[in-house]
Amino acid sequence: MTQGPMPAELPDLLRQHLQSAVAEMEREIRDQVPEYAGDDGGEYAKRVERTVSDTVAFFVDSVDHPNADARKLTELYMQLGEQEARQGRSLDALQNAMRVSSQVACRRFIMDAYRLGWSRETLGRLTDSLFMLLARVADAAAQGYAREQGQLATERERRRDRLRDLLVAEPSPGPETIAEVAVAARWDLPKSIGLVALPQGAPAGARILPPAVLADWEAPVPYLVVPDPEGPGQDRLWPALRRLGTAALGPTVPVGQGAVSLRWARHALSLAERGLLPGGAPVRCVDHIAPLATLAAEELVGATAGAVLGPLLDLAPARRLPLAETLLTYLQCGDNAVVAAERLHIHEQTVRYRLRRITELTDGRFTEPEGRLDLMLMLSWLVRTARAEKSA
Repeated sequence: MTQGPMPAELPDLLRQHLQSAVAEMEREIRDQVPEYAGDDGGEYAKRVERTVSDTVAFFVDSVDHPNADARKLTELYMQLGEQEARQGRSLDALQNAMRVSSQVACRRFIMDAYRLGWSRETLGRLTDSLFMLLARVADAAAQGYAREQGQLATERERRRDRLRDLLVAEPSPGPETIAEVAVAARWDLPKSIGLVALPQGAPAGARILPPAVLADWEAPVPYLVVPDPEGPGQDRLWPALRRLGTAALGPTVPVGQGAVSLRWARHALSLAERGLLPGGAPVRCVDHIAPLATLAAEELVGATAGAVLGPLLDLAPARRLPLAETLLTYLQCGDNAVVAAERLHIHEQTVRYRLRRITELTDGRFTEPEGRLDLMLMLSWLVRTARAEKSA
């Protein structure tokens, strides 16, 4: 800042024109800042104008008291910044009001400098002091704004976390409670949700998700709440899930049944991690209903497999698996050996040979239509567990 003595009469001279300067600033603010337009500009506009008046008064006092304590003034600007954040507005209007005020002050300084014969040094010191003060209070407003935004973000995250927990609670707290918490969390309540179960330790860079997705990364089995997973607008979700590696999307359910979707998602994830469902990428429960149903009753299936599969279980694994795969595929293809061969990538005669071998081992038991569903479920369990053991 330009050095040199200030005229002794300067502070008193500025005080004489204090009210007219404030009045001019208020008029210019109302004319140039749309948010404060109108006769009164609203209660908040009045508060800004009072703060402008306090700022001008402090500036005038600081001319002959350069070490004046500005903490009270900066606190006022911090409060203004906080209020802007609470109202969901940017700082643009407040900053524009400060800019307009500085323009009025500089214009009046220049007029007085010519009228009263101030030196360039005096004018320079005045304008430098003004801009230093404005920078200081602008910084205070920005600090208040950032502080309040941080608190608002923290509170919103707490509300989103509470909503997330309610959506997977069992029993469900009811639609009214969920709707109320969703409004408080600023979360648009969807018609349905799907829960995604995730492996532990997802990298931070892979946790960038659409804002509507609620996440619990700290749960023993982390999970996501996805609104309307079958609806439009989920193009960004699947690439994000692929970055997370193995993941499982539970069935789409009404909002009050999130616990059901989460339970099946976690079951599917567990099976994928064991190699019983495809891994390395997201899996959808809706695409694996039969194996999920069978493997959900794995203890029962294992205990009764001998009664259904009989002699097949007595074979060595290297012989048992090809026969079980062939029979399962043959049944899935509607007893069509040609289609089964194409799906298994083997010759049709190989399929027929294996089927004859199964008939010999079981005395033709598997050709009977009765109990075919049980047989297919058992074979699916046998094939999946054998493949998982083989890959392990």
